[in-house]
Amino acid sequence: MTITNETRINEWFVPKFGPTRFRVFVGLLFLPYTGMCVSFTIIGSMLAGEVAWDRVGAIALIYALALGVSAHVADILGSKKAKPWGSYFTRAQLLVLMTATLAAAYAIGIYYIVFFVPLLALIAVLEGFFLFAYNFEAFGGRFHNNFWFAVSWGTLPALAGYIMQANSISILVLIFSCLTGLASYAEIRMSRPYKQLKQSANDPERAKMLESGLKVISLVSITFALALVAYRMIFS
Repeated sequence: MTITNETRINEWFVPKFGPTRFRVFVGLLFLPYTGMCVSFTIIGSMLAGEVAWDRVGAIALIYALALGVSAHVADILGSKKAKPWGSYFTRAQLLVLMTATLAAAYAIGIYYIVFFVPLLALIAVLEGFFLFAYNFEAFGGRFHNNFWFAVSWGTLPALAGYIMQANSISILVLIFSCLTGLASYAEIRMSRPYKQLKQSANDPERAKMLESGLKVISLVSITFALALVAYRMIFS
């Protein structure tokens, strides 16, 4: 297949090696941004008084599946405009991938909801709603905007991480969830113009500046989460 400027296969987060379909698959996972979201669940988890490490891994895996794969595939299926990853996968393949990963994420979540943290059900319902409302541009696209993006993939993941540990909400995690929401908002505010500039090649210098900002915000988020993990492992 011919690679055109309409796809995002030449993005900085897409590997430069391997078959085209492999590169497209890795690209559609948006790994640096998925890493941000997963790091927010870890940050929320680390704020709890007691940390159950199996639950840290579980909530990270839930978001890696539900956001990293399912939501990004849903975005491809639901996009009413350009298809950023071309047509390297059929609609049937994408539907199977979205359904399988979402089912796996909810299976893990339901297990913990039933046996340990019933309050997580609230997050599960909200995230499920946003996954479809945002990516499929439901309700006239009312939820397909920067604010709801920041809420669903910035604020709620941090709350989910804390709830997974404590089955409650604290003032501390509310503060941090606002901060992770702001980080997610900054990311999407930079990402949209960056994508347009990258595809049009009208202002390569500004595109490069925005790309640097996106790299920094994702790296800082992930590094901060790992630093908190190291701190809790050493001092708890």
